[in-house]
Amino acid sequence: MKTDILNPKDLFQKDVRYTIPPFQRRYVWSHEDQWEPLWDDVRNVAENYLEELERSDNDSVKAQERTSPHFLGAVVLKQVPTAAKDIERREVIDGQQRVTTLQLLLDAIQQITEELELKATAKRMSKLVINDEDLIGDESHHIFKLWPTKGDREAFRHAMDNGLAVADFEESLIVQAHEFFQQQVWKWLEDEEGHEEHRMDALETATTAMLQMVVIDLSPQDDPNVIFETLNARGTPLEQSDLIKNFALSKAEGSERDIWGSLDDDWWKAEVRQGRLYRPRLDMLLNYWLAMRTGSEVSPPRVFDVFQNYVGDQQIGDVMSEVKRDLENYRRFEAGDRTTEEDLFYYRTQVMQVGVITPVLLLLLAAEHGTRIRAFRALESFLVRRMICRQTTKDYNRLILDLAVRLQTDTTERADRIVTGFLKEQTAYARKWPTDHEVADSMRSSPLYRLLTRGRLRLVLEGIEARLRSAKAEQPDVPRNLTIEHLMPQSWQENWPLPDGVDRTLAEHERNVLIHSIGNLTLVTQKLNSALSNAAWKCMSPDDENTCWACANSASNEPKCKRAGLLKHSNLSLNSELTTEFHWDEGAIRARSRYMAQLVSECWPRPESDHV
Repeated sequence: MKTDILNPKDLFQKDVRYTIPPFQRRYVWSHEDQWEPLWDDVRNVAENYLEELERSDNDSVKAQERTSPHFLGAVVLKQVPTAAKDIERREVIDGQQRVTTLQLLLDAIQQITEELELKATAKRMSKLVINDEDLIGDESHHIFKLWPTKGDREAFRHAMDNGLAVADFEESLIVQAHEFFQQQVWKWLEDEEGHEEHRMDALETATTAMLQMVVIDLSPQDDPNVIFETLNARGTPLEQSDLIKNFALSKAEGSERDIWGSLDDDWWKAEVRQGRLYRPRLDMLLNYWLAMRTGSEVSPPRVFDVFQNYVGDQQIGDVMSEVKRDLENYRRFEAGDRTTEEDLFYYRTQVMQVGVITPVLLLLLAAEHGTRIRAFRALESFLVRRMICRQTTKDYNRLILDLAVRLQTDTTERADRIVTGFLKEQTAYARKWPTDHEVADSMRSSPLYRLLTRGRLRLVLEGIEARLRSAKAEQPDVPRNLTIEHLMPQSWQENWPLPDGVDRTLAEHERNVLIHSIGNLTLVTQKLNSALSNAAWKCMSPDDENTCWACANSASNEPKCKRAGLLKHSNLSLNSELTTEFHWDEGAIRARSRYMAQLVSECWPRPESDHV
């Protein structure tokens, strides 16, 4: 057995065939849980590298040394005996999801470098995903560095081969992952137009050299089961909160002996997710509380040390009173003791997975209700607008801590004005609060269905619906159990012919991008989504606008087109406005995107002085 810390270049550059054993499960990683967090990590490493490159006068060696690598986890391989003339082989015993995703990411980058005609980069990236043709013999699938389980092989081959179409494999998670990474790379390159080669160099460095894995390479004689027992063996070390509790009790005197109070309840001990890890809720919140109080990032293993330093010469009773007050405020909020406005903020921030704001949330929960709600609205607008514009989240940790410091220099009565003013004054790209114009530009041109998770996209559509309802009296809350429907369907070829006299190649490309823009999307029930499917927009009569109305009002038949289906089964304001459209085409989609961008800016406003 040999154990090394390797990067993707170390793992994949040699000619080798990694196979996923048949007893392993198929590829199951998903957009929200794995692809997007991985891409965020890769993008952050690449952007940090670019910053270090600028600081070191374009010395790539120094920049790489100064850029912190990102750790991906462990991979366990087992050597497979091969003849001297055959290509080297390994079975991926553990970490197959991680290795497969890395291959899809590397190949997505490789394909884009070919399209950009960055020949040297494309050749280097190619060596990380395919083997030397002279070594593979007659078995053409040996060309790939990785060969998945049987159920994933055809989809993998079509995703990884630049010359093969993926139209028949759109439901495959492997194909969807490959497509996701391509879209994210294109979007990242477009953030700095005209610098594609420079940014691609940074992305190559990040993905090939700055990601690290612990790779355990077993010999044919090693028993994988023994390795698993060793890897998964768990002791019961003290948590950081246990250490803090012992420290606090040791410093307490007399009446302070009950200094820990209700922090021993099971609610605090429950394990919750923080990033990709699970920690006791109390440990996580003490981590955020210390970050808030010190204005500095606190790594999880150092929570106890930082707490000791923070206490210093202070009375432990005073410190623990602050801790319990702030954490109990959070507990009431988290456990559901929320007003309607607070509940909407909670729901939306949960969907956006922005636990990073917790240090500021701990402070705002101590403010008066009206002040708190105004601060929440400003913070939510900032986060939603940046999400829609696909702007980086890499500086959110530091931004939130800077805001926490600012809030603690003033009174809670001014918390809303401090939050709004602080966010508005940010000018750096990684911190800027997008303007109405920037939001509108992104919503007009971006395929948000592909770029946002379903939950986040649904959040935007729900906000638009809420804005449309706001002018109507006694409208109920927007339901949260709806699905996203393409008005012009993804499979449009049968019922949505292209206009005559157009360049079909260009028109198909434009349509395939446009159908994923916000203007072509709405919310419906799952049952209605399935019923509408790939149907045409209107009933077949070419001239009579009333045909759909008659179809919708028929007691005996289900509607045959999307327009009639929405008329009959949907009471959303989003859809009632749609049903006035007799024709649905590219022009209608663009117009609706512009309108919806306006509604988004009204739902999540930025201070009016932006437009001065």
